[in-house]
Amino acid sequence: MTRPNLPQQFAGISAFGWLRAAFGALLGIGIASFVCRLWLGADPSSLPYIVAPVGASAVLVFALPASPLAQPWPVLGGNTVSALMGVLAYKFIPEPSVAAGCAVAGAIAAMSLARCLHPPGGAVALTGVIGSASIHAAGWSFALVPVALNTAILVGLAWIINNATRHSYPHRAMAAQVVAGPEITLDDIDAALDAYDEMIDVSHEDLLALFRAAEGHAEQRSAKR
Repeated sequence: MTRPNLPQQFAGISAFGWLRAAFGALLGIGIASFVCRLWLGADPSSLPYIVAPVGASAVLVFALPASPLAQPWPVLGGNTVSALMGVLAYKFIPEPSVAAGCAVAGAIAAMSLARCLHPPGGAVALTGVIGSASIHAAGWSFALVPVALNTAILVGLAWIINNATRHSYPHRAMAAQVVAGPEITLDDIDAALDAYDEMIDVSHEDLLALFRAAEGHAEQRSAKR
């Protein structure tokens, strides 16, 4: 039986990279949970000391720190804005299923307008609608504690751990090399992406740098023939 030919996602991430990401998530979620629990107290009826979507944020900031969706403003702004959209939908739309849909739709719109698109934000908005009675009772403050507090601690630790392991965070694209032949520009990248009509989870600058690096390797291979 042959193995299916699956796409190679996240090519270039070494075993050390996954260990680094796992260690970062361990510290990030653990410390964010601990600090927020101290803030809220040990009362089991109080707000949750960490919200589940922050786990998805941890995957992005530690495993994919170069992603535009994992940068500090998208993570912090996206989760916080989405929490506000969830609370807004719960307060003003009595039908839960309609409120749930409006919360996620509103989160996508708000994050897009604020330029802080972050996929876990959709789950944060949904939590504001279908969450526990303590979340509903907290109202607008749910967006600050635990959501913003959890997220701010996670982003701070991502900055420390990623930079300590030589991964720039906030991410900065490597310098694009210049090679012989027609030079690809950012305008060319934009034109190609417009024609492709799909969102690519890589910044334009990183795409340009990768293309230039690939061209350089191709030139070296050709010169050896």
